[in-house]
Amino acid sequence: MQVAFVAGTYQPNSCGVAHYTACLRRQLEEIGIESIVLTTIDSAPSVETRDLASLPDPPPTPDAQPDTPIKPVVKGWQLRDLPALVRSIHASRADLLHIQHAAGTYGFDRAIFLLPLLLRSSGWRKPIVTTVHEYGWWEWQPKHIPPKLIENLKQWGQRRGWWDREDGFLLTQSTAIITTNVSAGAIIQSRLPHLQPRLYQIPIGANVEVASVNQQARQQLRQQYGWSSSDQVIAFFGFLHPVKGLETLLFAFQAVLARHPNARLLLMGGVESLALPDEPASRYWQQLQHQIGELKLNAAVHMTGYINADEVSQNLAGVDMGVLPFNHGVTLKSGSLLTFMAHALPVIATRATPPEPELEQLLRLIPPRSATSLADELSDLLSNPELRQLACAVAYQF
Repeated sequence: MQVAFVAGTYQPNSCGVAHYTACLRRQLEEIGIESIVLTTIDSAPSVETRDLASLPDPPPTPDAQPDTPIKPVVKGWQLRDLPALVRSIHASRADLLHIQHAAGTYGFDRAIFLLPLLLRSSGWRKPIVTTVHEYGWWEWQPKHIPPKLIENLKQWGQRRGWWDREDGFLLTQSTAIITTNVSAGAIIQSRLPHLQPRLYQIPIGANVEVASVNQQARQQLRQQYGWSSSDQVIAFFGFLHPVKGLETLLFAFQAVLARHPNARLLLMGGVESLALPDEPASRYWQQLQHQIGELKLNAAVHMTGYINADEVSQNLAGVDMGVLPFNHGVTLKSGSLLTFMAHALPVIATRATPPEPELEQLLRLIPPRSATSLADELSDLLSNPELRQLACAVAYQF
């Protein structure tokens, strides 16, 4: 059996959705299911990677082999690109098509919404599965058509189940729809109730598997970064992006350090990604370094840049707690959160809007963008080993 994936980009070291797809492909391979990825010429990588984040200047990789299962078949995701994509899907002779959809990975181009309709019209009778990674926040709003006319058209087709207002024919023409979070599934069901039998919620997994670590991980971590064996280490893991609340975290950590002089902060992850490429990534890296210097935190904060999955797991085995201060709050879509939980770490995170009830019992939740609240929670956990152990037990059970 072979699955053909359509992916807006396939650079697993620079895109969370691509990383998710790479993990899924590996799991399918383990049970004997082959797969190929159909993507754009510019976004196909030369090699696959198991890693989540990348350095501002990642090392070069070998050239792709001619028989690579990653097939660059289109130049982009506009209407003129769809005929080549349809031909490539037919030529793949795959038994199932799996579309990985997040609007940003397709450059917010809308032509992909027509793909299932074009495939069905061209004779494709095999299953089409669409995984919706994001839903409920972005819609087509053309500039040169009256907004009321567009709104009426969206509602007219959605009421009849022909298309939905956000993703066109992508969902209505799919054999099955997978959502990775509760909120997306609830919105789809409210808009298109007749699709409920085709709708499945399958949460994402941790970005990093728990590696086999030795009993000296805690000591080795502190030696590696020049810290004392008695230091307490707080870890952030994931892409270093402006939306991750890192500026708030650094201000909060300055207050924490005044109360707990042996506290240390480890920021694990690179900067460059699909959302923050090249020069903007480099500028943001320098911005964080400048803030660390301005706050006089150089001796207590370390930014690792890109490190591979095994190194991440080894480090997490030696830290005391995790922190995720995202500006828009943390949800179960966060691979970084699931990685912390997989490593049985207590986690302080920001509350999303609307809140996710499951997380209320699992995490220490605080308001976004509140350095004071974050500092208080971090200090509280650092002062209470019993609370940390209780949080670890909850994470382990999850």
